[in-house]
Amino acid sequence: MKRNTRGSKELLAALLSAAVLCMTACGGAAGQGAGSVQGEQIEAVNTPAGAETADSNGAEGGSALAGADGNEATGSETGLGTDATAQGQDAQSGSQQGANDLQTTRSQQGANGQEGEQTTQQGQEDQSIPALRDCVEAKMGCRIGCAVTGSEPWKPKLWDIVTTHFNAITMGNELKPDSIFGYSNKVCPGTEEAELNGETITVPVLNYKNPETILKKVLEWNEENPDRIIKVRGHVLVWHSQTPEWFFHEDYDKTKPYVTAEEMDRRQEWYIREVLTHFTGEDSPYKDLFYGWDVVNEAISDGTGTYRTDTDRPTEDLNEDTHGGNSSWWHVYQSEEFIINAFKYANKYAPADLELYYNDYNECDAKKRAGIIKLLEAVKAEEGEPGVGTRIDAMGMQGHYSADGPSGKDIKESAIAYGKVVGSVQITEWDLSVSKSYDGSAESREKEYEKQTQTYRDMYEGLQAAQKEGVNITGMTFWGTIDSLSWLNFRSNVGGGSSASRKQCPLLFDDRFAPKPCFWVFAETE
Repeated sequence: MKRNTRGSKELLAALLSAAVLCMTACGGAAGQGAGSVQGEQIEAVNTPAGAETADSNGAEGGSALAGADGNEATGSETGLGTDATAQGQDAQSGSQQGANDLQTTRSQQGANGQEGEQTTQQGQEDQSIPALRDCVEAKMGCRIGCAVTGSEPWKPKLWDIVTTHFNAITMGNELKPDSIFGYSNKVCPGTEEAELNGETITVPVLNYKNPETILKKVLEWNEENPDRIIKVRGHVLVWHSQTPEWFFHEDYDKTKPYVTAEEMDRRQEWYIREVLTHFTGEDSPYKDLFYGWDVVNEAISDGTGTYRTDTDRPTEDLNEDTHGGNSSWWHVYQSEEFIINAFKYANKYAPADLELYYNDYNECDAKKRAGIIKLLEAVKAEEGEPGVGTRIDAMGMQGHYSADGPSGKDIKESAIAYGKVVGSVQITEWDLSVSKSYDGSAESREKEYEKQTQTYRDMYEGLQAAQKEGVNITGMTFWGTIDSLSWLNFRSNVGGGSSASRKQCPLLFDDRFAPKPCFWVFAETE
């Protein structure tokens, strides 16, 4: 007998929508995570499905965003969301669920008429709030972006923030390798044959559904708003984290031996070719969306200040499905050869107008900065024509910082140092974890906001000072939109910064989608 499920689906969507609204009103899901920042240094906020915040202060973590990439407390990109796998699964279904929730919510709102009145009132209030994209353009002459992931673009108030204040986005998890492999982290999702340089090779099946869901929404926005278009930063092609372990083994089976460096060369070139061609190739519907791409992410160790190896995190088993600290890329090559090759392959297959970047966190630490500079110099030394040499257009300073620092002077000095090597510099995953003095209470929140505002101001002025000294600052991206969805409020294998009693508040908008005091730092145009 055929079952009629339409009514039950609508009821489920309504319940889910109500739950989302309730969670937002309460300042985020109760289960956002009691984790403390583990790692390397928080790789900037790129991490919902994979934010790495890292080992000791990793930054890439995520919000509901899929995360900061990477690292330790200071800032990696793993943290946009909860744990990388869970976030990845949410990203697979989140966009459609977001659309369903939106449709149900609108029906409910239309029935009771309350939303229309609220929207009108909010619209009147918003008229006095300047658009950050216009303010930063006037002040710095560069783009300003934010990270989004999963169902976030289908939350009406959040999408209003994105389209009003930002002219660029980074997808927190959807373009990371585990997403492109369909979040099949335990086992290869299947194989097929492909041609590479006249040779037939066996390759894993790729899945572009997750990023395409969001990209189609951006395309639709751009078509309807040609004077307020949004561009996209690709993130990321080569990263030790959120890349399934089986990708490095014979027959794509992690129970078998590692492949040779020569075999890994083929796999790396094939993967970079397929991703760049699919999204930026001449026949791609998305070719005009992307302004740049992170080629390699977080390849320098916080502990040693040199290249990240396969033993960076001694407590982490290299045979785990994915890694937070150790690099299987290094295990195969035992050198930085894979980094140089990645920029060669990206140069070979990327359009000439697509910028190519290196991206890292804890980038203001003097020891790590020296290691990053050596990496940039090594890539620059191999520059050449497409198909022959490398190309690198800018350094991505992730910006997973704290309300306690680094200082604006540190930002300035680091930007100048990187600019001397590659010319252009960007802040790519900006957020501020709470200060040591913040205890999570309502009483201390006001003081924390004051400190956060001053720190953001000091850092922004440091960036402006570097620009005045000749550094080409080409962009600033915040790792999320509202505080409750920051990767810092979630736990993952690469870090996280929240506890039940001490929620993080790292971004420019609060959980009511309203600008915080720190918002006005970037609204200044004088």
